[in-house]
Amino acid sequence: MPDGARRVLLAEDDRFLRRAAEARLRRHGLEVLTAADGEEALRVARTEPLDLVLLDVVMPKLEGFEVLKALKQDDATARIPVIVLSNLGQERDVTQAMALGAIAFLVKAHLSLQDLVDRVDAALATGRT
Repeated sequence: MPDGARRVLLAEDDRFLRRAAEARLRRHGLEVLTAADGEEALRVARTEPLDLVLLDVVMPKLEGFEVLKALKQDDATARIPVIVLSNLGQERDVTQAMALGAIAFLVKAHLSLQDLVDRVDAALATGRT
């Protein structure tokens, strides 16, 4: 990893998707930490300096909305931008994610790995996607 690489936490319980996204983001020059469940995501976010969190909604142990709420209520993690990833594209889920402090809500079914890299780049550059 290059020194000064941007650090991204990818919280995703689907192993195939997590590995594919992690590999693509690493090839793009990012340092990627991963979590397979909500509790692990919260632990990593609280112990590692991060530039961005990619957060799945439906995960074991602690769902993404609970993780997002906890991150935004903790002074140590409140400023980390969070992009919510989900296969749930319902308006209420999008509204809830944004209300809890996410900077974007991306529907996985409509997202290529290159789209994900582009959205991460935009978020790291501007704090928005």
